[in-house]
Amino acid sequence: MKHFSLNNFISQYVTEREESLFAGDLARYRAELAREIDGKSALVIGGAGTIGSSFIRALLKFRPARLYVVDTNENGLTELTRDLRSAADLNVPDDYKPYPINFGDPVFSKIMRNEGPFDIVANFAAHKHVRSEKDHYSIEAMIDNNVLKARHLLELLLAYPPKHFFCVSTDKAANPVNVMGASKKLMEELILAYSDRIKISTARFANVAFSNGSLLFGFLERMMKEQPLSSPNDVKRYFVSPEESGQICLLACILGRSGEIFFPNLREEQMRTFSSIAVDFLREYGAYDPDYCDTEQEAREKATQLTQRSTRYPVYFFGSSTSGEKPYEEFFTEGEAVDHSRFEQLGVILNAGRKSTRDIDVMFAKLTAQFQDNQIDKAAIVRLIADFIPNFEHMETGRSLDQKM
Repeated sequence: MKHFSLNNFISQYVTEREESLFAGDLARYRAELAREIDGKSALVIGGAGTIGSSFIRALLKFRPARLYVVDTNENGLTELTRDLRSAADLNVPDDYKPYPINFGDPVFSKIMRNEGPFDIVANFAAHKHVRSEKDHYSIEAMIDNNVLKARHLLELLLAYPPKHFFCVSTDKAANPVNVMGASKKLMEELILAYSDRIKISTARFANVAFSNGSLLFGFLERMMKEQPLSSPNDVKRYFVSPEESGQICLLACILGRSGEIFFPNLREEQMRTFSSIAVDFLREYGAYDPDYCDTEQEAREKATQLTQRSTRYPVYFFGSSTSGEKPYEEFFTEGEAVDHSRFEQLGVILNAGRKSTRDIDVMFAKLTAQFQDNQIDKAAIVRLIADFIPNFEHMETGRSLDQKM
């Protein structure tokens, strides 16, 4: 195998950008970012994931005085710390503490009470995969993490208000067709209901190339295990690099006004299919040509016959047929006012619809009651969510991504 640089591959074949999309905006607002970050305290929830850790790296280009990181992934926190300590261009503060805890647990409240308030709080803890939509059990866990616990966090922050609070969203919250996107839309409405009491911003953005657990990240795992590559061939997506994902969140967190939703200015011609990236990946990773297979079984069998002399690698590309897969992406919807003038490569939604606190109370009461019903099923939860989100058009096919390679 020839030398393979993942960052170089992403910039050349996925984002097709030699420098960050947000380099100009970061340079333009560097003084303001430094003023709001240097010497300040920061708390990052879900900081061991790809986007959360990228946010931390963007943050540590400046000089915060304190950084606390909370994540349930203990191994991820360990690798994050090793990575931060090994980087030559990051300013890790002396008061740096990674905590392997759940932000919904009582011990987190104790940290907030004893160590807060923090100047900057960013929440990246989320169920982010469409594949997490399986049945009522998985949906309940998703909504609990993405919505119910988010409110618990907001109530804590009312007592210990930060100067900047950010909670990550997704492009799939715009006209959602899957429960993950709908849960993030509910999260948006939740935090916007608090935006008159806490300075809150969020961001919808594209797929993060090779983020932990993503389909592209799976290509690396499959190659190391000599297993076939598999992907849809009819789904186009926007992509940002991991570095760009952290930068857009930092810009939105620090520079956003309360209630604003940020998104990257990407053009339709910048979309890529997963299958086309797979072909480029095979060539760059191991100088392979794709060996197109008609079935998963054929691809698995051919993978067992690979040798060091093989020049072709088995791939199985297919038309998407699973629940909740949107064939295209969008960052804002009709009726949302967008400002394209404030930043070079960021759009800002100014008037996203928001519910009152009373509406939020009603929504939470109905969700809680439904989750306590032992007879609940997936369809009933989807119907309830649709009552809260009128433009939620769930795409149910009866097939899950967990039924594919």
